[in-house]
Amino acid sequence: MSDAALPTVAEVRAAAEAVKAAIDRHLAAVESRIGDEDPAVYAAFNELAAAAEEYDELLYDRYDEVTPFEIPTPEDGAPYRGPAEPAAFSVLIRRDYTVAKPARLIAQADRVAAHDREAELVHDGGTAGALGVLFGEYEPDEIASRAKDFGLEEGDSTLWIAASHEAVEPGEWLGSPFANTDPQDVLHRFDVSSVFDDEDEEEDEDEDDEAAEPGFAPA
Repeated sequence: MSDAALPTVAEVRAAAEAVKAAIDRHLAAVESRIGDEDPAVYAAFNELAAAAEEYDELLYDRYDEVTPFEIPTPEDGAPYRGPAEPAAFSVLIRRDYTVAKPARLIAQADRVAAHDREAELVHDGGTAGALGVLFGEYEPDEIASRAKDFGLEEGDSTLWIAASHEAVEPGEWLGSPFANTDPQDVLHRFDVSSVFDDEDEEEDEDEDDEAAEPGFAPA
């Protein structure tokens, strides 16, 4: 980072003061909390985590130093605060792809369109139109299992099971299907990412290094 881009001394001190204030607010929320899952404590925790992260970044950028503490975030995201016995639930899925081989994707769509009069290629027959044809013909799970056949490369994916207090009326959320999902209504979450594979490989390498270290026999 160039000197011109460095945070000022005043900015670092202001971030430190923000951490101190966030600690006071967090302690006050803990001292006056109501129950084990008081939303005020949860909000104060998040504010403290954000303030600490900001200070740590500025401290490193200015002085090449880090703080000796880290505020962990819950592995499963926000704590569940939905109904204890949900009467209904929603399954929300996100899967990311990269169009690795556009020609293969378009060729697959052409094959479908040649045998299905309703599968019309639009958007000048490019990848946008091909995606419409393929997802109109195949179930998302089949496309996921055959991603390479369609010229796609899989990225991260996540599946959320979100609880509802009651079933919604048909067509009620179609205009904005993902707008009102509260993370605190998520009963279960399943994430798939190559990041986790990298972490597992690093742990295996560490274990191999430890096993390779020579032992010392007692005198």
